[in-house]
Amino acid sequence: MSRLTELLRQVRKADPQLGADLEAEITALTKRRTFGLVFEQHQPEAVELPGRPVRRGDKVRVLPPRGETKGGDQRLWRVTRIERVDRQRVAHLAELGAEEPATQAVLADDVVVVAEFRDRIYPGLVETGRVERGGDKPFHTVINAENYHALEMLTYTHRHSIDAIYIDPPYNTGAKDWKYNNDYVASDDDYRHSKWLAFMERRLKIARELLKPDDSVLVVTIDEKEYLRLGLLLEQTFPEANMQMVTSSIKPSGSQRGDEFSRVEEFIFFVMFGEANPATSTTDMLRDADGDAKLATVTWQGLRRRGSTDWKRAHRPNGFYPLFISYEDGAIHSVGEPIPLSQDRYSVTSPEGTWAAWPLDPKGEEGRWQVSPARLREQLAEGTAALRKADHDAGTASVVYLKGGDLAAVRSGAFEINGRDAEGKLNIVPTALATRKAKTMWLMPSHDASAHGTALLSRFLPSRKFPFPKSLYAVEDTLRFFVKDKPEAVVLDFFSGSGTTAHAVMRLNRQDGGRRQCISVTNNEVSADEQAGLSRRGLRPGDADWEALGICDYITKPRLTAAICGQTPECAPIKGDYKFTDEFPMSEGFEENAAFFTLTYEAPLSVRHNRAFERVAPMLWLRAGSRGRIINDLGEDGWDVADSYGVLENLDQADEFVAAVGAREGIEIAYVVTDDDSAFQMVCRELPNGVLPVRLYESYLQNFEINTGRSL
Repeated sequence: MSRLTELLRQVRKADPQLGADLEAEITALTKRRTFGLVFEQHQPEAVELPGRPVRRGDKVRVLPPRGETKGGDQRLWRVTRIERVDRQRVAHLAELGAEEPATQAVLADDVVVVAEFRDRIYPGLVETGRVERGGDKPFHTVINAENYHALEMLTYTHRHSIDAIYIDPPYNTGAKDWKYNNDYVASDDDYRHSKWLAFMERRLKIARELLKPDDSVLVVTIDEKEYLRLGLLLEQTFPEANMQMVTSSIKPSGSQRGDEFSRVEEFIFFVMFGEANPATSTTDMLRDADGDAKLATVTWQGLRRRGSTDWKRAHRPNGFYPLFISYEDGAIHSVGEPIPLSQDRYSVTSPEGTWAAWPLDPKGEEGRWQVSPARLREQLAEGTAALRKADHDAGTASVVYLKGGDLAAVRSGAFEINGRDAEGKLNIVPTALATRKAKTMWLMPSHDASAHGTALLSRFLPSRKFPFPKSLYAVEDTLRFFVKDKPEAVVLDFFSGSGTTAHAVMRLNRQDGGRRQCISVTNNEVSADEQAGLSRRGLRPGDADWEALGICDYITKPRLTAAICGQTPECAPIKGDYKFTDEFPMSEGFEENAAFFTLTYEAPLSVRHNRAFERVAPMLWLRAGSRGRIINDLGEDGWDVADSYGVLENLDQADEFVAAVGAREGIEIAYVVTDDDSAFQMVCRELPNGVLPVRLYESYLQNFEINTGRSL
């Protein structure tokens, strides 16, 4: 531009008007020029959906004959009609995008449905198994799906509710490490980088819709092949965020690069939104922590619910119960049970020698306790709750207790306990508190991907191979910086591979008693080496023997099952111990729950007419927090209430449904199936405060009719 400026100066001297005109045109041209990262954003992307039943109107490809290893016909066809011939389904096809479309008729089993990224989808989920060892903890979930479509599904269940996204996307090395349009991208592909950037941008744009804008983090790991382009893409996609890059040593022995330097590191981009920032640590990740340490302790909270909302007896009737106080020594004699909302508290008879204390505010208005009677009895017995004082004249008591991270820390043994005080509370001895800020160069032996990724995974799946798994402890450390003080954080990994992120979240939960949950998304592709052999055997994607060797079914689900249960798929105890932050035998497993799903593609008409409820049902459960059972069937009554949500279809039973929702603690969402707006509003008015009403299937259909992520 400096040379052009000089020429303009000379022109203005010779002809001021010509100089002014040229300057105006150049200024206009400059405004139209694209600055920053430039790539072919409109690179077409499509994904094949084996196993999806073929319907009239579908977009499909014709598969090669069974036993053929070469790629088949890549043209796209539209299914114009389907007929039955000799008990077989025959699809009649018309070619797409041709001036003179060809037509043909083929067996429906010989075509595969194709979805392009611009195509609107209506997703569902089918559960394929679960592991339950975590009591009432939320479930970790694994979703077998193309991740772009899984992200679209999550815009309905988790919009702006994800605390952290950790992804390890394809590194685009050119060595058959990822597919685009159902084909591996080679190193000599002229559009290799544009394809990768277009692929990433589409997914990142939907990820934005899932992250909490006021406090969340996106973590992306990458090697030297794409880190420069990725950095620019992240800056352009999330201009409002604070971004840093960390260099982390992950293979001290080095990865050979031909005649180049041997690579030992990877790069980690941290994209921080709102108030998100890395927590302090006991190490700076470059060298061991030293110097003086501050002290950490716990905060005792009041048991009676306070605040401007959700504190009254009517809000949570199960939180209104008596504490029976002894006349003799003023201690808690016992904890009573909740009484119905219609029952007067004065009608409750106290055990002999006691009087009843209730959760009353200073004005005498009936409130509620913050935990259930069973939970309070447990905490009183262990010393994590205690009576501070009781007022017989006012009929109330002041009780303190530990909750959340403080309770988890005490139960996990993070503090030294020195008996109890006069009130019966545990005497908790303060401990050293992490005070160091991590540096942007990490040299942690625990992050060695060979020792703590590949070798560790082989303990859980002894006879199964997965290329380049991350170090479990590297992912654990990375996440800890942002979810350390969020014991109920929701973490998402939509390139989950072997499931390391979910495994790391389980480790974090064990360390502080947290209830964090991880959503893992992975497809069920088989490796490039295995594909040819399976094809020669006459198998195709969608066949049971092919799918059994896919990443999700062969690696991810078995690894997380083994981690929870402490046993290999062959039912042998896992050998070895976890290391570093929390050392214990791997055979102990984890007190966690996990559920496994496969994404389905539904017809909107079936959804609207309530004929796809079983596939939509897991999405309702996910949106309500992934706790307890899934409501799969509404039965004869036309309604049901589970651990965290309820579903009402039969509006004639609305009174019974509302009563059941109000009587159960922890209900967050009520789904109401109706096309009648006035009927929906009637149910809304009757629901307890704090319960979110959601109209089915209006909310579902509207969500997937929005052009989420398709603006490219």
